[in-house]
Amino acid sequence: MNDKLVFLGLLYFVQGIPYGLQSSLLPVYLRGAGHSLTRIGFTKILYFPWILKVLWAPFVDRVGSKRRWLVGTVSGLALTCLSSAALAPEAHIWGVAGTLLTMNTLAAVQDIAVDGAAVGLLRGRGELGLGNTAQVVGYKAGAVFAGGGLLAVIDVAGWSCMFMLLTFVYAGVALFVLGTPVLDCDETLRGQQQADGSRKGGQGMDAMRPWRAWRKMLAVPGTPWTVLYVLTYKLGEQGAVTMFPLFLLDHHMTARELGFWNGVIAMGFSICGSSLGGLLLAQFSIGALMRRVFVMRTVSMVFQSSLLTILEPSPLMKGMAVLSMSVQHFLGGLITTLTFTTMMHCTQRAEESIQATHYSFLSTLEVLGKLMFSALAGGVVDWFGFEVAFLFFLTLSAATALHVWTATFTGALREHQLKEQPK
Repeated sequence: MNDKLVFLGLLYFVQGIPYGLQSSLLPVYLRGAGHSLTRIGFTKILYFPWILKVLWAPFVDRVGSKRRWLVGTVSGLALTCLSSAALAPEAHIWGVAGTLLTMNTLAAVQDIAVDGAAVGLLRGRGELGLGNTAQVVGYKAGAVFAGGGLLAVIDVAGWSCMFMLLTFVYAGVALFVLGTPVLDCDETLRGQQQADGSRKGGQGMDAMRPWRAWRKMLAVPGTPWTVLYVLTYKLGEQGAVTMFPLFLLDHHMTARELGFWNGVIAMGFSICGSSLGGLLLAQFSIGALMRRVFVMRTVSMVFQSSLLTILEPSPLMKGMAVLSMSVQHFLGGLITTLTFTTMMHCTQRAEESIQATHYSFLSTLEVLGKLMFSALAGGVVDWFGFEVAFLFFLTLSAATALHVWTATFTGALREHQLKEQPK
């Protein structure tokens, strides 16, 4: 089990690096250059490959081995960072955008392969909880490393050194995946499936006709509720997480302070919340956990919204802002682990040949829900101001809590529908 956790944690770590660069480093850089919140919000379009990944997921699911896809995409990320080290971001803003778009594309393809590997490797409620903890914690650790750590030192180290460091990180992980024995079972099973598919003449046809896999995927029990949930569960929180740091940048903190407190400390609390989620899942039902944590998140957003009325800088305000971000990220991390465990429970009800596609479909919708709202949140703030916008975010958070609360008693989160998978 430890080998599986290291393997998954490392791959999700490097997968989180592009997110950290774009979500933490790029907005602060653009805001410091005087760009509007609306324009900063529209940079979320660079995440578009994550939305499109469901289109090529059946191909990745059925053609080639997980090892080949993972080594190829991580090596591509290393080469992208190497070429980007020569850029000057002030003079080549479109080159920076191209770099992030390419990194997001490769990371999205990598995500399909590693999700498929995770679905096949993890068995039983205990492994699911720990495996999804490794997924969420690894991804967020990569985001902290890129968006918090590198933001804090980029003025000293420079753009070129930062991307050379990322080149070595990606190259090292590619070599690790090339030699790891964790994927040996997957390659054996893949060979058997390809042999069976050749005899039946159906696998190649299904790879060329992905709508067959999508039809099967939508028929998996629990999928309709899970689709609605992953599209909406982060809406209010995502608006606050995106806009509150920029409010602090306008009134209370410098870019370096924000990089430390929001990019490192608050994200550290997010990792703690994700880790705690995996431990709690081994002891308590997922429905009871989600019911309570969603209510706590709504209460934390009430506290954060009240801070928007304080415009005068002061040590007390900074302290309360850091506390607010830390609590919000802690609860957000806990919710994310519970959510991805729920998604994997749903996916494991699908037949094995479409599991990676099914999980990629759910994770694509999860990204889509956050991405659309993040892109629009800046425009809402520019039009209506921080106070009205955060009241809207709070309302969305409360509605999501009510949706989850109802499902734990009458819907998809009832205990008997989330039975432990056989080992």
